Amino acid sequence: MTKRLRTARVLATSLSVYLFASSCRSEPVAPSIEFTTVPQANAGGPGVLSPVAGRVKGARANQRIVLFARSDEGWWVQPFRSRPFTEIERDSTWKSAIHLGQEYAALLVDADYRPPATAESLPERGGGIVAVARVGGSGKFVPPTPKTITFSGYDWLVRQTQNDRHGMNDYDGRNVWLDSDGRLHLLLTERDGRWTSADIRLTRSLGYGTYSFDVRDTSQLDPSAAFSMYTFDPLGSDQNFRELTVDVSRWGEPGNMNGQFVVQPETVPANVFRFAIPAGLVTYSFRWEPGRVSFKAVRGSATAGDDGFVAERLFTARVPTAGAERPQLTLLYDRSAARPPSKTVEVVVEKFTFLP
Repeated sequence: MTKRLRTARVLATSLSVYLFASSCRSEPVAPSIEFTTVPQANAGGPGVLSPVAGRVKGARANQRIVLFARSDEGWWVQPFRSRPFTEIERDSTWKSAIHLGQEYAALLVDADYRPPATAESLPERGGGIVAVARVGGSGKFVPPTPKTITFSGYDWLVRQTQNDRHGMNDYDGRNVWLDSDGRLHLLLTERDGRWTSADIRLTRSLGYGTYSFDVRDTSQLDPSAAFSMYTFDPLGSDQNFRELTVDVSRWGEPGNMNGQFVVQPETVPANVFRFAIPAGLVTYSFRWEPGRVSFKAVRGSATAGDDGFVAERLFTARVPTAGAERPQLTLLYDRSAARPPSKTVEVVVEKFTFLP
């Protein structure tokens, strides 16, 4: 073999090796995510944070992880709405803390992606989402048996899991019942050394219309208790959860007025109207229409005349549009109060009505 031929073969072999190596280096790795630490499965709620971790493949610079946990009310961004991003380390691993749920998800996202605070279904790839991983919680989770009641002709779901409304509270299905005349009883009581609250929500949305609640005497409600009649959409974070509220509470201060009408957020002073609730049966109502909501409280039944007037207020600013909100009734321990209730608290709602 001539020297020229040997040189040509060496060059050809070197070129083949270079082209093969270059093709291997240029072939992109498909982005993917995996979990290495999976929190336990739980009913969900804001009460407990647990470690969660994983790794990514094929991530580009400036991409991040967004975590979600699922409860019965949908998917919630983690660990907090104000802190929705988890950074990817140099070794392609990530770790964070997450509130417990029944399922968990990790999204690999571009730097300009802005996640929703809540979602009915898990976001999918596209629109700044590069990869999605979803995993069930570890361990064995047995959800509480759903409990429903029929009150004033409507079906209501009774809460039996924790909630952080006005501080972390436990809810017990035994704190909700109907008497022989169909009146609704809600209880705030101490069970096994802990205070347990009561909550029911309608199983469907009603939308615009007039919501009315006939409530027995709450003028002497314990200052540490709070009773609320409101609409709430757990997936409506873009509209303050579509919450329109009638509150009966002194918020831990015995000298406070004990009633208020609220268009959330209540941090805006113009969104809150406070008033004094008299003794006896009071009917609370609000008429919700596009761009406006009118609250009213009267003594006795909703048909009471001017002599029964207690309070009224019209709001035309920051009024949410109708969506997937449902009416809800909650009696709880206001955890900002200096001390717990002095004894068991009971609220009786005689009737709920809705007129489109």
